[in-house]
Amino acid sequence: MDAMTGPPLDVLIVGAGISGIGLGAHLVRQCPGRTFEIFERRERIGGTWDLFRYPGVRSDSDMYTLGYEFEPWRDGKSIAQGATILSYLEGVAANHGLPERIRHGRAVVSADWDSAAGLWTVTWRSNDGTFGTTRARFVFFGAGYYDQDDPYDAQIAGLGDFAGPVVHPQHWPQDLDFAGKRVVVIGSGATAATLVPALAESAASVVMLQRTPTWYVTQPSRDRIANLLRRVLPARWAYALTRAKNTRLQNMFIKRSRRKPHSVARFLHGQIRNQLGEAYEADHFTPPYNPWEQRLCLIPDGDLFTAIRDGRAEIVTGQIERVDSQGIRLADCRFLDADIVVTATGLKLAVLGNTQVSLDGVPVDFSEHFYYRNCMFSNVPNLAALFGYLNAGWTLRVDMVSNWLCRLFTQMDAWDMQVATPILAEDHELEEQDLLWGFSSGHLQRSRHLLPKSATQPPWQLSMDYFADREQMRSAPIDDGVMRFERAPKMVAAD
Repeated sequence: MDAMTGPPLDVLIVGAGISGIGLGAHLVRQCPGRTFEIFERRERIGGTWDLFRYPGVRSDSDMYTLGYEFEPWRDGKSIAQGATILSYLEGVAANHGLPERIRHGRAVVSADWDSAAGLWTVTWRSNDGTFGTTRARFVFFGAGYYDQDDPYDAQIAGLGDFAGPVVHPQHWPQDLDFAGKRVVVIGSGATAATLVPALAESAASVVMLQRTPTWYVTQPSRDRIANLLRRVLPARWAYALTRAKNTRLQNMFIKRSRRKPHSVARFLHGQIRNQLGEAYEADHFTPPYNPWEQRLCLIPDGDLFTAIRDGRAEIVTGQIERVDSQGIRLADCRFLDADIVVTATGLKLAVLGNTQVSLDGVPVDFSEHFYYRNCMFSNVPNLAALFGYLNAGWTLRVDMVSNWLCRLFTQMDAWDMQVATPILAEDHELEEQDLLWGFSSGHLQRSRHLLPKSATQPPWQLSMDYFADREQMRSAPIDDGVMRFERAPKMVAAD
C-alpha cells in the first residue's frame, strides 16, 4: 500500500459524474482556496453517462433541470442523447479546471475517520490492483445510488439455457449486432422504453415483454418556449427562465398526480391512445399503481409508440414460465422466438458506492443514521453524500447541496473550525417518514433496509419536495444548534 504523503486535502470527492463534477465546479466558484481532488474509478468522467452505452441512451428528464444552474444548456433538444450529455459534462469540467484535479482509475473501497486527527483516511484501489491511501478533512460521495458492477438479477428461470446472447443494458457489448435479429427486451421501465425504438430501427422484430405495465408520458424532445427565449434573450436569462418554468410545471404535475390520480391516468391514457390509434390496448398501459407512485417513463416525440404503430415493435404483457434455447415461454403458453434477449429488469441500489465507512475503526451502518440537511448524516463528522430527486432532475439537489456545503465550508474557515458533526442525541426521538415517499419501484423496495433514515421534519430529513428543500437550505443558519463545530485536535503536517 502506498504511503500517505503531503498535506491532507480539504475535500475529497468520490465520483466524477453529475454529482462530483457539480460540487467540484461549485468549490472552484465559491471556495477557490479550498484544496480538493476527485477520485473516479473509470477512465472517463460522466458517471452514468459514460457507464450506460446501450442504443438510444438518453435523459429521462429535460436538460434544463438536469443541467447545472450555472451552466446553460445550449443544445436545441431538451431531451438529449447520452453522448450529448457527456459532452456537456466534459465542457463543465473543462471550464472549471477540473480535469487536472480528477484522479482516474481510483475506486474508493473504504474511509475511516480518525477523531484524534480530525481526518478521513481513504483507501482506494487502482485499476492495476494496487492500493493507496489519501487523507482528507471532508469526504463527499457523489457516486450515485446504484451498484455499477452488479445489476439486479431477476432470477429468470432457464435464462442460462438460451442459445443466443443475453445482455443487460448496464453492460452492453459495443460489438453486439442486432440488425435483422429477433430481440426480446424484458422490462417496461425507462431503459426498456428507450431501447425498444432504438433497436427497432434495424432489428427484424422487437418485443417489449413486460410483467407489469408502466405509466408513460410523451413530450417533445425540443422545448419550443426555451428555444424561443434563447433567440431573444441572453443565454443565461433564457436558461434560468426555462429552468424555473420546467421545475414549476413538473412540481404541479406531480402534486396533481397525488391529489387526482384518476384524472391524471385518463390524461396519460389519452396521450397513448392518440399516439397508437387502432394499435392501442389499454391492458398494456394500465399499471396496478397510480401515476407517480413510480417514476413516469418519458417518451420523447412518442418514439416508442411510433415504433409500435408502424409494426416495428410490440408490447407483450405476461409472466415468464421459462426460457429455453430458442426463446421465452410465458405462463399462458405463448412462446416468443428470440435471437437476442435483453434483461432490462432493473438496478440494484448501493449506499455510498458500497464504500466501507468507519469511525475510529468502528463500521458505520448508515441505515441507523438520519439524513441531515439533505446530505450529511447524524453523528458522522465531515461527510456528505448525494441522493438525487426521484421525481425531478437529479442535478437540482446537486446544486442545492453544493451551495449549502460551500456555505458550511466558508463559515468553518471564518471560525477556524475543521470538524462539523450533526449531533443527534440518543434520547432524542424523531418521527420517521417513509424514505421511499410512497414510491413502489422495485429497486427501492428491495433495498429500503440499506437506506439511511429520514424524519418528518428538517433538518433530519431527505424529502422529495424541491421547492421546500430549496427554501429551507437557503434560509437555515449554518450554526443551527444541531451542528457541532470543533477544531481538529491535532493539525496534521506533511509527512
